[in-house]
Amino acid sequence: MLPRYTREGNSINSKFSMRVYLKLTPNKEICPFNYQAHLVKRFHDWLGNNSVHDEISLYSLSWLSHGKRKGKGLDFQNGANWFISCWDTGRIKKVIQGIQDNPEVAFGMRVSTLQIQEAPKFSNLEKFRVASPVFIKRTIDKEEQFYYYQDKESEKLLTETLRNKMKKANMNDAVRVAFDTSYTYSKTRMITYKGIDRKASTCPIIVEGTPEAIRFAWNVGVGNGTGIGFGALI
Repeated sequence: MLPRYTREGNSINSKFSMRVYLKLTPNKEICPFNYQAHLVKRFHDWLGNNSVHDEISLYSLSWLSHGKRKGKGLDFQNGANWFISCWDTGRIKKVIQGIQDNPEVAFGMRVSTLQIQEAPKFSNLEKFRVASPVFIKRTIDKEEQFYYYQDKESEKLLTETLRNKMKKANMNDAVRVAFDTSYTYSKTRMITYKGIDRKASTCPIIVEGTPEAIRFAWNVGVGNGTGIGFGALI
């Protein structure tokens, strides 16, 4: 059965970037803790032949929600929620068509409901929760350096990364990105992606700038690795 599909906002032909919210059926086998690579593969399968693997990621992928620890993995006995955001509406159309052609995801889960939402109207300053941890990396003197929510350099680096993505999208709007360091429960956590450990921050994000720049951040995420499931915003 194909997934049921609804829309919020205007038509799929809107000029604005969009987000697709997916409701997945319960899993039939235990989902490993480090499942993100399976979601990335499915996203690219739905997108079809593309070059976005080799480009700056103008899209973001959330993690699955509503899982409970069971043994050596996660159980989504009531199903899971997942969202995909793309700045390029044409790519969202391809993803939707890919889902309709084959709604299978992984671990026995499949898409049961698909909802399309246009980006909300934003002001000049917004605070976002994160749907996946924020990863910040730089290569300095051929060595990788990593930064977290408590590091003073993080604001500069988050802003720099988003501005680079905006340049790729032919945007030159003013913008500033920072961790909300007033949040009491921020933490770092280790994530293993394809056998490589990456430490990232779970901390709310502040984005200040034009509404267009903030809408861009809402779609493409913040920090490094948004294309492999880091830095998605809600």
